[in-house]
Amino acid sequence: MAGPDWQVKGDYFETCSCDYLCPCIFTRMEAMPTDGVCKVSMIFRIRKGRFGAVALDGVTFAVLGKVDGPMGNGNWRVGLVIDESASAEQVNAVQDICSGRVGGPMAMMAPLVGQFAGVVRGKFTIEKKKMSFSVKVPGILDQSAVAVESLSVPGTPIYLDHAGHPANKKLALARGIKSTVHAFGIDWDDIKGGHNGHFAPFNWASA
Repeated sequence: MAGPDWQVKGDYFETCSCDYLCPCIFTRMEAMPTDGVCKVSMIFRIRKGRFGAVALDGVTFAVLGKVDGPMGNGNWRVGLVIDESASAEQVNAVQDICSGRVGGPMAMMAPLVGQFAGVVRGKFTIEKKKMSFSVKVPGILDQSAVAVESLSVPGTPIYLDHAGHPANKKLALARGIKSTVHAFGIDWDDIKGGHNGHFAPFNWASA
């Protein structure tokens, strides 16, 4: 690992093209995606963060991916969408963090990436409630999901714990309402709903 000390924490939102519940999450990425191909949109809204001397408070980014076959087989196609208000220094910091070159949870995912498709900029609009979320970037992505409600604790989501997931080992379970992605050669339009979703806080650091 090389690079400055860093830490970012905030809110995470995800939908993927698998039916709820995504088989990747409970088979250690060994299962075949529902349709043979997984398309995923992973949103990270940093509430507080720094990369060395570069402040990252308020920066939002998305990791968009497409994988043919089981995710554990690798050869992912991945691209980054970064908040249009981010400075050049902040963009570089987010790229370094997401690449895994400077440690943190994304380092364990880096060997699975076969193609990095680049970076685009966009304006993020995020709405988060206790039991739902929506994320929009005009012309690039539009996703929303609603939590799966617990029977034992009404008004709260069901959680999956001890997951091997880079955002958080504990994820709220959700069903997608809508997911569209058009970027990096990834075209995904799901307006029927019922696909997989998650949300969670995240807290990453270089060590």
